[in-house]
Amino acid sequence: QVQLVESGGGLAQPGGSLGLSCVASRILFGVNAMGWYRQAPGKQRELVATITSAGSINYADSVKDRFTISRDNAKNTVYMQVNSLKPEDTAVYYCNAHYRIGPNWVDSWGQGTQVTVSS
Repeated sequence: QVQLVESGGGLAQPGGSLGLSCVASRILFGVNAMGWYRQAPGKQRELVATITSAGSINYADSVKDRFTISRDNAKNTVYMQVNSLKPEDTAVYYCNAHYRIGPNWVDSWGQGTQVTVSS
């Protein structure tokens, strides 16, 4: 019941930066979390960063010194600034929302945005 749309991906040089955005179709009420996952060809989808409704943030070890996640509840938006990019950051980045509908916890996923890091 919540649609997510990512944007901001593209081509960057090693050491460069991009700003990713994910807009939800409505505000998420109650306890919830939003996050970014990524998947490269032939690899498992992996958690990159999450931010809860209380503001608690977790990063994967591989990105914690370089990426910054934030959210603006008034705009139904979660952001991720990706800095000091490396070729191994190349992947499709997916936005995720984890929230409750009635008694059930559900997940919504965006369509993904491609990040390519290459010289």
